[in-house]
Amino acid sequence: MTVSRRTVLATAAGAAAVCVSSTPAAGAAEARTPAPTLRTLRAAADYAVEKVRTVAPGVTAFPVGTKFEKWTYSQNGDWVGGFWPGTLWMAWLYSKDEAFRTGALASAEKLAPRQYDTGTHDLGFLFYPSWVTAWRLTGDSAWRTGAIRAADSLIQRYNPRGHFIRAWGALTDPKNAGRVIIDTMMNLDLLAFASRQTGDAKYLDIAVEHAKTTQRLFPRPDGSTPHVYDFDPDSGAPIGPNTVQGYSPTSCWSRGQAWGLYGFTTMYRRTGNAEFLATARRLADFAVGALRPDHVPVWDYRAPQQPHDIKDASAGAIMACGLLDLSAATGRNTYREVALRLLTALSETCLTKNSARADAVVARCTRNRPAEDGIEISLPYADYYLLEGILRVLQPQDVDRAIDLSTV
Repeated sequence: MTVSRRTVLATAAGAAAVCVSSTPAAGAAEARTPAPTLRTLRAAADYAVEKVRTVAPGVTAFPVGTKFEKWTYSQNGDWVGGFWPGTLWMAWLYSKDEAFRTGALASAEKLAPRQYDTGTHDLGFLFYPSWVTAWRLTGDSAWRTGAIRAADSLIQRYNPRGHFIRAWGALTDPKNAGRVIIDTMMNLDLLAFASRQTGDAKYLDIAVEHAKTTQRLFPRPDGSTPHVYDFDPDSGAPIGPNTVQGYSPTSCWSRGQAWGLYGFTTMYRRTGNAEFLATARRLADFAVGALRPDHVPVWDYRAPQQPHDIKDASAGAIMACGLLDLSAATGRNTYREVALRLLTALSETCLTKNSARADAVVARCTRNRPAEDGIEISLPYADYYLLEGILRVLQPQDVDRAIDLSTV
């Protein structure tokens, strides 16, 4: 079933504008999952929740990464501030321990000043797993209002000449004014949320235009993507591919590829645009083909030392969530099978179980290899997406309540 965006907007008064739900019941999902895999994922979830329970009392700001296995923090959340409250929400859904709910709300509240931040594209990462989820799970309209304010800040970064959302830099700073990155695909759902809630199409219209620009320029014929694409900010004319966190403009940074496949699948679910779904499949097929038997992605699929290069488990966790989403959207079980292998591999080879001092759940993540910044450490988004992925398998209806898995 496909409906227009205007039809979707007309239903905006509810907690989620649901036209067709593709979310499987928990029993049906478990019936399609081998028993050994279910045991592995439950054990990983048990470990993750217990680790978060142990560490949470000492977390007073926003984890950004680890140094010698201990979290380092940002007071304002940097670009990752939404993932700690998001992880607490996932832990609450799994355990029903009210301490996690209380902690998620308290942590999210500390992001309040960022509603008005026009200096970053990362407002979706900041506000969707924290404030949008808080509204969906509590019904308190203050969270909804704040998330919409964040969407108002995000759309100020839209360049109407080039039809793109600028990634980095203050609006008054000409540096990076024409720089677009694949990661932004994951920030667009905040705009879709704002349109559903307000009935104002402007947010989703901008998200669609950005996605169309990304779709036109980022994917190569084989389905791989660069991290960056540069534009002339004055004319909006495309200049060419580039990179910051990948090996080169012609390589394929694995986490960026995961952001892209998950983001395009989400945009398909919010719009019914079949071209977005086709693009998600192209990106997914390349990433799946680039995996090695251990199913833990290298940091860049085209770096010269791959497949023997350093790993990025966070790319695997994000990719698993995107593939589960894509399987539900397409009905193709092969994507689900790969996602289960990814989650199993992370659960069996990338958890911090052998360390008594580790604060995080997932190890073997790489933040920025070219800058030699955070090489095989722990990262907060790896913990978040691992739990999201596992709960997509074990408790899909709960994940739907938290982040909205509906499809128009």
